[in-house]
Amino acid sequence: MIRAMWTAASGMTAQQLNIDTIAHNLANVNTNAYKRSRAEFADLLYQIQRMPGTNASNIGVYPTGIQVGGGVRPITVAKEWVQGNLRQTGNELDVAIDGIGFFQVTRADGTIMYTRNGSFKRDNVGNLVTGDGDVLNPVITIPSGALKVDVGQDGTVSVLLPGVTQASQIGQMQLTRFDNPSGLVAMGNNLFLDSFASGPPIQGLPGFTNGFGLIQQGFLESSNVNLAEEMVNMIVAQRSYEINAKAIQAADEMMSMANNLRR
Repeated sequence: MIRAMWTAASGMTAQQLNIDTIAHNLANVNTNAYKRSRAEFADLLYQIQRMPGTNASNIGVYPTGIQVGGGVRPITVAKEWVQGNLRQTGNELDVAIDGIGFFQVTRADGTIMYTRNGSFKRDNVGNLVTGDGDVLNPVITIPSGALKVDVGQDGTVSVLLPGVTQASQIGQMQLTRFDNPSGLVAMGNNLFLDSFASGPPIQGLPGFTNGFGLIQQGFLESSNVNLAEEMVNMIVAQRSYEINAKAIQAADEMMSMANNLRR
């Protein structure tokens, strides 16, 4: 009965993490390029009271054993790198990645990070930056007075200047991919940091070559959170938490009955 309490308590702890993960997904349903997280679990060690296949006195061997589990533990909270819907904005500095890849940005302290949020702005000198001021790498500078900015699907950036009839190319966006994007470290602000688990960054040009996606100007990638699915997962997690609490209550009542036995 005491073992049942600890087992059910591990289930409550696991479902609390599950609810925390679902709540984070729901909170970011409108975050550009957000990738939903999914909590995954594994059963704990078993107390083996009888091994399967051991000798029995009459029937030869036991076809099954007696293995009592000790509960559950979380093993990972993994990102699901499923493409989000592309939402048209009409803003010439909004770009979305249609396919695999990340934009590489440089933070104020020089740290290189990666994002799929293509909501870029111009800073005071014309450099393309994120909403937090992180500079797009390689640096692309929009000349002062540019009348129009065009970004091709291959990442080519061209501008139309006053008094000129033909657009001039000023740079080209590059993308970065990883063999294991689930190994990236989520740093908040739509940013990720590479790690040993993610593998080294692989850079290239957009265009469905070498595994890279296309650049779509005037679009932003939406969150891939499915509200209906998250609501169902939340109800399941809540009921699982509740039934584990009832298992603790049942074990406590059984212990109470045992303690109150009289001769």
